[in-house]
Amino acid sequence: MSGFEHIEGAASPIKAWISGVPLEHAAANQLRNVASLPFIHSHIAVMPDVHFGRGATVGSVIPTKGAIIPAAVGVDIGCGMMAVQTSLKAHQLPDSLAVVRREIERRVPVGNGPGGDFKDSPTSASTALRTSGLAERLERILAKHPKIRGDKLLRQLGTLGGGNHFIELCLDEADTVWVMLHSGSRGTGNIIGQYFIERAREELARRELGYAVPDKDLAFFMEGEPLFDDYVEAVLWAQDYARANRQLMMDRVLIALREQLPAFQLGKLAVNCHHNYVEQETHFGDTVWLTRKGAVRAREGDLGIIPGSMGAKSFIVRGKGNPDSFCSCSHGAGRTMSRAEAKRRFTLDDHIQATAGVECRKDEGVIDETPMAYKDIDAVMAAQSDLVEIVHTLRQVVCVKG
Repeated sequence: MSGFEHIEGAASPIKAWISGVPLEHAAANQLRNVASLPFIHSHIAVMPDVHFGRGATVGSVIPTKGAIIPAAVGVDIGCGMMAVQTSLKAHQLPDSLAVVRREIERRVPVGNGPGGDFKDSPTSASTALRTSGLAERLERILAKHPKIRGDKLLRQLGTLGGGNHFIELCLDEADTVWVMLHSGSRGTGNIIGQYFIERAREELARRELGYAVPDKDLAFFMEGEPLFDDYVEAVLWAQDYARANRQLMMDRVLIALREQLPAFQLGKLAVNCHHNYVEQETHFGDTVWLTRKGAVRAREGDLGIIPGSMGAKSFIVRGKGNPDSFCSCSHGAGRTMSRAEAKRRFTLDDHIQATAGVECRKDEGVIDETPMAYKDIDAVMAAQSDLVEIVHTLRQVVCVKG
């Protein structure tokens, strides 16, 4: 059974589930920086996919009392996963899945540009905005903070984005077909995150704290301040936008599949979970603001998704409710190198070989997402066996990348 180990040299304890997986020196120092802040509650929990990030490491769980660190939440606010099980079996898929991939790409705009709106249908962004109340909530935020651009709201709802965001068809251990996707609050959430990170830095420069903040990207808002409440309102909006974005994309993907594949039903298992977000939770006797930066909630019985890299296995998991991890688990495999380093180190032939058997992009534009740029997902899962149990193991057969 796995368990945590302590990272020494920190003001507050750091409990890390990193047995058998690498921890870069820069990430360890970043964890110590966060642990030095006086409003950390109990300890910091570190997931096995941990790696260096902006201000705080990706793959860390940060409980705070009376304060929130916007850069710890990050700019991909509400980024997360969604997966649904279908009644389809592997033998019902066509020999060539290229047409299926192209139809998904037609239905769900990819990349970092604007998306399309499929007129006034149940899968249109305009319909989703009317029925969700997201537009009205954003108007209230923009009224107080007009420097936040809201023009991307309609244009990017229902779009995938770029980087490590993806849509996949997968097969489980019984050759049942699953649909899985990964995305968040897109450009609007990014703008909100960047705006409030800068406002927090401005506030930090004005404060007389009596203690040092080791990194300006650890600037924070304190409860009782107007900007604290404004940030909470905005970040919760972005998280809801991200969840709605995933649902809208899933709806569109299922329409694409129904047009290309035999008739099917959806199974009982469906998961829609964040892994970059903040919310109020109770841990070790206190209500705190819990930031999961690259981590999934894993209370006892919670279903979650831990994807591997492009061409690797992914997992549907059930939480064990481990209190030391603040009921959390990893959000994926975790990078072992930067995108620039991956492009320097690996060739297109390396990527083609690593993604053999998967219908996906095989061009130089996705080399930074090649499996070799990530940690071994099996080692990551072994390191957190006391946090989650594996319900299903999935292997990709189609991968759509931004």
